[in-house]
Amino acid sequence: MLSPELIHPALWRATQLARSARRGIPTGYAALSAQLPDGGWPAGALIELLMPHAGIGEIRLLQPALAQLDSRHPIALVQPPHVPHLACWQGWRLNPGQLLWVAPERPLDALWATEQILKHGSCGALLCWLPHVRPESLRRLHLAAQMADTLCFVLRPATVAQQASPAPLRLALSPASGGLSVHILKRRGPACTQPLFLDFEPARTRETVSPDHAPLDRRLPALSATRRRTPALVS
Repeated sequence: MLSPELIHPALWRATQLARSARRGIPTGYAALSAQLPDGGWPAGALIELLMPHAGIGEIRLLQPALAQLDSRHPIALVQPPHVPHLACWQGWRLNPGQLLWVAPERPLDALWATEQILKHGSCGALLCWLPHVRPESLRRLHLAAQMADTLCFVLRPATVAQQASPAPLRLALSPASGGLSVHILKRRGPACTQPLFLDFEPARTRETVSPDHAPLDRRLPALSATRRRTPALVS
């Protein structure tokens, strides 16, 4: 019997993870990559990250993949809830010069900008924060993402987890001591019933922290170069 992928690359058995001709971008976390089709983040696909609120470690989650991208290609941030902190990006070995900060005045402008960035195809990655979006708008973004090789993440509230979505990959994120809990809600393959814990702290760092005190993340002050500007794009 022929395996499904030999019949068509978009076919797979329900008991196996989907495989395609294009290798996924490694996530930097072996446990997570092993649970994703193609062994990593899929380029040219809509990826949804669902969170209770911003700042729980979503950029730390994406940092290893973003660091692998060609430095000549920008990383677009569309409608982020906070001003990008260049000191943090530098501390995470990411080049602040790659950032394009898109600060639209209206939600519809955010959707338009996201779609145009995907159609243009010049960005290595796109992160778009969409607290409110209609299903038909997500479908448009899904189609646009398939036309590019851009690593495309849409960040949405955790409350939409039960809503249908065209995104082939959906992850629910929640904060955990020293890292992040990741529950794969949807993937091209069998259901993932158990959440994964991703450790952000090296073992050496954990040993130096007193067990009576939880680690505290401090927000670094924004550099003056990151002041909000209009129109939307800021490098």
